[in-house]
Amino acid sequence: MADSYVKDPAARLDYTWDWSAWLAEVADTISSATVAVPDGLTAVGAPVVDDGFVTQRISGGVLDGAYTMVCQITTAGGLIDERSIYLTISNR
Repeated sequence: MADSYVKDPAARLDYTWDWSAWLAEVADTISSATVAVPDGLTAVGAPVVDDGFVTQRISGGVLDGAYTMVCQITTAGGLIDERSIYLTISNR
């Protein structure tokens, strides 16, 4: 199940995808990661890979909007997987 968060439209926050348990199961590591964000959100900088985690800083969003961000990783062993984070935008 994907993680879901509420974000203020003025906030600039980090969101993290946790791949660590799955990577341990397949005995692999992340070699690259991309994060796709829809129109209305802005990815600030490149995603950061740290062990089994991928973190992306996000800004923007329209009040009462709902967005899906998708992180895709490629492992050292050539596996490719995607996971989503859902954001709803609300004044906080």
